[in-house]
Amino acid sequence: MRTEVARRRRWPRVGTRPSLDTNVTSLVTAVARPRPVRIARVLARPWPVVVWMGMVWWALGFFVLARAHYLAFEFGRFDLGNMVQAVWSTVHGRPLEMTDGATGEQIVRLGAHVDPILVLFAPFWWLYPRPETLIVVYVAALASGVYPVVRLTLKYTESWLAAVLTGTWYLTFPWIVWIGLNEVNPMSLALPLLLYAICFLDAHRLKPFAVFAGLAVLTGELIGVTIAALGLWYAVRYRRVRTGTAIALAGVTWTVICLTLVIPAFNEGRSSRYYALFENVGGSPLGLVETIFTDPTAVVAELTSIADLRYLFLLVFPTALLFLGQAWLLIAAVPQLGVNLLSARPSAVSPSYHYMAPTIAILIAATVIALGRVHRRLREPVAGTLLAFGLVALFATAPRPGADAYLAPHRENDARVTALREAVALVPRSAPITVTNRVAGHLSARRVVNLFPELHRSEWVVLDTHDRSSDAEYIPLAVFGQHVKRLERNDAWVRVFEREGVRVYRRAP
Repeated sequence: MRTEVARRRRWPRVGTRPSLDTNVTSLVTAVARPRPVRIARVLARPWPVVVWMGMVWWALGFFVLARAHYLAFEFGRFDLGNMVQAVWSTVHGRPLEMTDGATGEQIVRLGAHVDPILVLFAPFWWLYPRPETLIVVYVAALASGVYPVVRLTLKYTESWLAAVLTGTWYLTFPWIVWIGLNEVNPMSLALPLLLYAICFLDAHRLKPFAVFAGLAVLTGELIGVTIAALGLWYAVRYRRVRTGTAIALAGVTWTVICLTLVIPAFNEGRSSRYYALFENVGGSPLGLVETIFTDPTAVVAELTSIADLRYLFLLVFPTALLFLGQAWLLIAAVPQLGVNLLSARPSAVSPSYHYMAPTIAILIAATVIALGRVHRRLREPVAGTLLAFGLVALFATAPRPGADAYLAPHRENDARVTALREAVALVPRSAPITVTNRVAGHLSARRVVNLFPELHRSEWVVLDTHDRSSDAEYIPLAVFGQHVKRLERNDAWVRVFEREGVRVYRRAP
């Protein structure tokens, strides 16, 4: 039967084998007129061209904008400088080494966060050793997330117009826009990687799913829990219990290994320093579990603050709550969302920072899949409504200059930018330095990069007296002023440059 079907497909219906003349005629026709056939195919399925054009133009446009921010000294030690130093150290044979901003000691980044995906930036740095290299790879990775969004939309709506609308919605999603313009952080890469993982898992393509899930867990120690939750979703949705359970066990195992073995191995046997951000609810994962049973009101209080509720509203508004149609998939958003809500760091409950990237990936995927449950005639209008919600959120939440130390610092005038560039040019390429936060974005490609006022092992100091931003907040003005005066009075340092509030010091011979 199969042979007969194949024969029918291969030869004309008349049942006779085509002659040599027929074959030659067909070949000549195909060679002479290939273009109209290809154009017809493109016109019949225009979405791939639209998606690829949108992806490329978004990446190019955001690279230009992000590079402008960088050249204007609006990217600092946190986070671009940290990533530059980790990648530079990797290229020079010290994988993921960086300077601890708090102590001035050299550490391996894995002692703070398990995000070895930064190693994959090293080949690009070899090609062009500049901080802009990280920016272009970063925005290109974020732009690529539009592809799984479109593929999922096509699968569930069978409408290329709906797919183009949701693809545009992704590229204008406000929180993706802001992290694309203002941050370079490995956790943000979890967003496109998780979208690819969900797309392949939903299509039962387990090998490519394993590849993207494996890349996703390299962006952070807690992403394994998100992968585990995706495994549970797969087991429930498709009744593939063994496969889903295996995925869940693999994800949990990764996170457990990171928290109990990797971080202590690179942090002198201690747990992550970031556990201090959860002191109110136990100070560690085990402490959190204990607090849930011994003092649940403390956990509830941390989850229901005004900042937390505002964060949740901003997070879900661009989705028009359509994601509620995929409740089981939302389980995968719970781990990272819970960590953000319980953290004492204000930026953790701001959707404009990288902390929300894994959660956003789940919300986007759930929204797109839920679109398929809408009546066929309404799918395209609903996709258009999604885009409208995203655009409203985009323009309503645009960061104002000076509103945030990192995402939207005060814009510098031309005289100050020129002074900053001249100050940076004075420092030898490999010299150990101490810098203020925003200058560090241009000087972190070296082994020792201390953050002011730490002077340990430094030979040069580049000080922007207008920049008091630090790791988590602004340094108080009085404290900052005291540090500057102490440096001025120190005979071990000689000032060699001063203009527009920018100073450069060199250690005295």
